[in-house]
Amino acid sequence: MIRNVSPARAGTLMAVGSMTLVQVGLALSVPLFGQIGPLGAVWLRLAWAAVILVVAVRPRPWRFRRPILLATIALGTVTAGVTMLFMASIARLPLGTASALEFLGPLGVAVARGHGRRRLLWPGLAAAGVLMLTHPWQGGGDLLGVLFALGAAACWAAYILLTQAVGDEVAGLQGLAVSIPVAALVSTPFAAGDLGRVLTPHFVLIGFGLALLLPVIPFSLEMMALRRLTTAAFGTLMCLEPALAVLAGLALLGQVPQVLSLAGVAFVVTAGLGAERSGARQDPPVIKTQVRYGPNGVEIPPIQNGGAMTDEITPRDNPAKDPEEWTTGDEPMTGPQKSYLQTLAREAGREVDLDSLSKADASKLIDELQVVSGRGT
Repeated sequence: MIRNVSPARAGTLMAVGSMTLVQVGLALSVPLFGQIGPLGAVWLRLAWAAVILVVAVRPRPWRFRRPILLATIALGTVTAGVTMLFMASIARLPLGTASALEFLGPLGVAVARGHGRRRLLWPGLAAAGVLMLTHPWQGGGDLLGVLFALGAAACWAAYILLTQAVGDEVAGLQGLAVSIPVAALVSTPFAAGDLGRVLTPHFVLIGFGLALLLPVIPFSLEMMALRRLTTAAFGTLMCLEPALAVLAGLALLGQVPQVLSLAGVAFVVTAGLGAERSGARQDPPVIKTQVRYGPNGVEIPPIQNGGAMTDEITPRDNPAKDPEEWTTGDEPMTGPQKSYLQTLAREAGREVDLDSLSKADASKLIDELQVVSGRGT
């Protein structure tokens, strides 16, 4: 399916899927506020998400380059910030209004990172739609709720920039599997007063389902979308979030929108369509495909990590391929490189701890052992 879809369209579908799951997850979390509090609900989702991602992805943060590790930690911090602040805002404001105010963050990214004379066209249309959704001229809103939503907006802007930076550097979901546990740790002191109510079998089970809806699946989709879209296009697409929030509030919480709010939905949908048409990245990240083999030794088709699908020949099919080309940095070794290094180590009579080597370190050791074994010069 991805092979036949343009990067902009694929990124847009991922972003829309993410926003839909976010709003459903938020709407289902609201009824829990009276029982475990907004911050208790946040901690429950983040804690479960951390467990799920660590078990499924098995991240190795010690193999990240130092700048990327720091960016991943910062991403976890702003993830906790946007999650806690937004949950605190929807405890005081309608879901649609809070989402519209939070959208000012990605809107700012869209304006700041856009290019050309039309840089304000789609963000401007989206901003008009947001005003129609929030109708701030009516007043009467909860001031603290508004401040929480604006704080979430600032964190969301940082989240977009950091997610693209980490996603471009680290293959798969390794970055997310580090940032979400950081977010869970950051949120723990703020939710400490609610943990006694949260840690019951009933709420623990509910938290597992909510964690999949938000943040595991949607944050994974956002990281993959930002490998295909510019931050300006992604920020504009986020304008669909208030519209989806209005629909989720209507369907799940009985919050009936006004006619002007429906007009605002039309504006932001139009802006989102415009962003999709012009939002493909001109310099998609190059993250090499990892070669995978099934239990019967048959090669599994290449998977897509980052930019376009790669069809490069595998080392098994091309033994003459330079092992240096297998490396991409500090990630763990893939199967072919590990097998080749095992063979060299046996021929050279060396004992090597393969599990502790990154691809870059393995490449250097391969060069050394090729000389010892007589395969190199």
